[in-house]
Amino acid sequence: MVRRGPPPKGHKARARTGKTVGGGKVSPQKSIGHRRVPSHGTPRDEDDAGARPLAKAERVVPEMAGEAGKATARPPRAARTKAAGSRSGSRIKGVPRQDAPEQEGATRRTPGRTRAAATKRGADAAPARDVDAAPLRDAGRERATGRAPRDRHDDAGPSSRPGRDRDARQNMTGVGCASRARHDDADAQDTPPRTRATRHGADADDGRPDYRAGRDRVAPAGPQSSARRRAAARPDEPPPLPSKTALRQFLAEAGGRVTKSTIARAFGLTSDQRQSLRMLMREIAEEGGSTQAGKRGIVHPSRLPEMAPVEITGTDPDGDPIARPVQWQGEGRPPIIYMRPEPKGQPALTAGERVLARLKPIGPGKYEGRTFKRIGGGAPARILGVFEEGRIIPTDRRQKGIWQVDPADAAGAKQGEIVLAEPLPSTRHFGPRPARITEVLGVMGEPRSVSLVCIHAHGIPDVFPAEAVQQAEKAHGVTARGRTDLRDVPLVTIDGEDARDFDDAVFAEPDGSGWRVLVAIADVAHYVTTASALDREAWARGNSVYFPDRVVPMLPEALSNGWCSLRPNEERGCLFVEMRFDAEGRKQSHQFGRGIMRSAARLTYEQVQEAADAGSDPASLAPGHVGRLYGAFRALLAAREKRGTLDLDVPERRVMLDAKGNVQAVVPRARLDAHRLIEEFMVAANVCAAEELERLVQPCMYRVHDRPSDQKMEGLRQFLDTFGITLPQSDRLHPRDFARVLEKVRGTPEERLVNEAVLRGQSQAAYSPDNLGHFGLALPRYAHFTSPIRRYADLLVHRALIRGLKLGKDGLTEDEAARFPDTAEHITSTERRAAAAERDAVDRYLAAFMAQRVGESFEARISGVTRFGLFVTLEENGASGIVPLGSLPDDRWDLDEATQSLAGRRTRLIFRLGDAVEARLAEATPRTGGMVFHLMQGLPSRGRGRPAPKGKQRGRRR
Repeated sequence: MVRRGPPPKGHKARARTGKTVGGGKVSPQKSIGHRRVPSHGTPRDEDDAGARPLAKAERVVPEMAGEAGKATARPPRAARTKAAGSRSGSRIKGVPRQDAPEQEGATRRTPGRTRAAATKRGADAAPARDVDAAPLRDAGRERATGRAPRDRHDDAGPSSRPGRDRDARQNMTGVGCASRARHDDADAQDTPPRTRATRHGADADDGRPDYRAGRDRVAPAGPQSSARRRAAARPDEPPPLPSKTALRQFLAEAGGRVTKSTIARAFGLTSDQRQSLRMLMREIAEEGGSTQAGKRGIVHPSRLPEMAPVEITGTDPDGDPIARPVQWQGEGRPPIIYMRPEPKGQPALTAGERVLARLKPIGPGKYEGRTFKRIGGGAPARILGVFEEGRIIPTDRRQKGIWQVDPADAAGAKQGEIVLAEPLPSTRHFGPRPARITEVLGVMGEPRSVSLVCIHAHGIPDVFPAEAVQQAEKAHGVTARGRTDLRDVPLVTIDGEDARDFDDAVFAEPDGSGWRVLVAIADVAHYVTTASALDREAWARGNSVYFPDRVVPMLPEALSNGWCSLRPNEERGCLFVEMRFDAEGRKQSHQFGRGIMRSAARLTYEQVQEAADAGSDPASLAPGHVGRLYGAFRALLAAREKRGTLDLDVPERRVMLDAKGNVQAVVPRARLDAHRLIEEFMVAANVCAAEELERLVQPCMYRVHDRPSDQKMEGLRQFLDTFGITLPQSDRLHPRDFARVLEKVRGTPEERLVNEAVLRGQSQAAYSPDNLGHFGLALPRYAHFTSPIRRYADLLVHRALIRGLKLGKDGLTEDEAARFPDTAEHITSTERRAAAAERDAVDRYLAAFMAQRVGESFEARISGVTRFGLFVTLEENGASGIVPLGSLPDDRWDLDEATQSLAGRRTRLIFRLGDAVEARLAEATPRTGGMVFHLMQGLPSRGRGRPAPKGKQRGRRR
């Protein structure tokens, strides 16, 4: 509204004359659209830190300029009064009509201080044009709210809408529009107005005014410009949508939550492209490339949002709660969340409880959490533990709670038995919680009790439905009809000494200057048909699980150890692939078929290696049989080395049990050339399966392994830097780069630690119907074909080959192919569940074995550095455990994430990742598999320059 009443005095009066008071001085100003520019400086936005809202008495409505595009000054009060009295259709009092005299300058007020929008350019004012009040009011509203006004028709004049838009684009100066008025005082009268900015070079896209040679000062259309002016400034062709790769990279670099508007601004997208962007974001989310963060935000799957639901999993040695995210879609293990203690008067967080927490990253894969709201879920769905004195002690080391069992709810459980229980409702916040025992599983400490705990702890199904067992028992052998007869080919199985099923057999012979290799796999698809009871149970299990004392098979024993096991001298159905390689191991051709075979021998890796070293053959084989296998193996190995693959040497631990199930020893599992021979043959067959399905245009369940993430690589680089080892940038990373790293540490004390660090730095392999390649093997395509007895993915590949090659009626169905994405996600999770259960079992057996050696000292290396202590791994058997912070010398310990070190301020001791130490076993708990170590006061002198007796000393400050 135009101010009515007596004219203001002081600085308000001077503002009308085109001068501004600033710091006690009166200085002329120049108007450049919606920005204010001092005569001696750069433009300053209206939303600067010093901006303030306009007082009601200070607000001035600028009038429209003439065709020259100039802003008009406010007319004297007498002229305004006269104009108001003569006008009939004006909505705002004081706005001149078209026949009123035009002023050459216009006054414009900016937030924070009084500024003149333009100076008077002549002694006499030119006639002013009349404008409708509605555009002015809309412009004022747009300037105040930042939103474009709605279209409205002119109530005061007969002019058409297009003409009004054109005039507005040319003349709306000083109300947040995008006109480009020239401000050269010397030739302002003679130079026609610039209606659009002219940009050159880099300034054309940088969104800043062009100040070349001090000539034109042009203000671009700001965020408060109207929609019509922004539309006029847009290019004719909208920018292209970002690719999925570009959007994933943007999310990874954003470092936090982003919205659709953030992405649109970053890539310069228009409002017309919002729907396409929304669909692109939805596709990436479905592919696991983003995680929902709030209602409208997303984050990279490797990062957690600023607020997310978490579940308490236990406590650290200091008693502080540890949590994990409820929903985790990133690679590898979920990050660790260290929760802050609850405020005074609030009950402490317990294992299984869920809270909405504010999260703050504190390191790679680590977050600090603060409880925002408790959302329930305090009690787990079931409790697995040992019944002792009326209480249940959980077998999960992450659960610190204890459950009280009423005698009426004990279900006859006795002291020391492993039980399953369910929590009971309770309002108690402190002390043991009530529970009811539902099942007694066995006695802790008895043979097979360790694997029994692991099976139930990880939810692995171990009982087959009766319908599936009956179907398996009705199975019988196959005939040679419609199959290739391979019974005269001396195929042999080579497996571990403790193997319980034999699903692959191999044969090799010279083929000119190259080699002919035959790999035969048990024909599981013949017995496990789609949608049958066996198929449903195999899908649910996903794979077999191997424990030191038992196997939980994917198929009933009648098949896994019977008709689908390639026993020697027994006829079995098979799917086979015949491959031909040249002398350098390059594949020349392959051919798949369905056959019938008879295994010539069941050999172990140790037998084959011994025969190869001695240059002989087992008694059941013809002379030269093993030599021919090794000849083909050496050719394939040469091709692999030339290809440059990731070959990690992380020894597996083998638990040796006696007849009673007690642990005799835990030793590293030897890795022989015989192991690598079978591995090379199986890899070649798997590659052929993927290539054949692509050739047949059939669905394929690929085995994919993506390149390491940038976050993991940064942590690995920091670790390797402590050994003086470098890695190239992620975009130039190749598996052979890791091979060079492993070669540098081969034979050194750090070899095992570096191998484990490189392994942890890799992405986890997974199953997918979409091909991503296999980074570790340096292969463009890869699928699992060779173990359908123990992996459901291999069974799907067999069915796809049968359908594509028309080898029978039991091939892949359309419904099954449509479920490939869901099946891939499911069998990936079951595979990781099985791996976790197998590691858990080995840890528990190792703890049981080490419980007899409590108090002994061992040579070890620091394998982990955290804020609550250290982790050490023994050189003798690979046992690992924690060194609590409280067991270290009394000091203030500082954690350095970059160097992975823990340093004492007073003692000046430094414990770094990879340091050799002497550790004393203080505690071993077979029930949970946990071990606690204490570091000895004197450290081994062979450490990297560490003086005795208390470890490496930091240089004293001078």
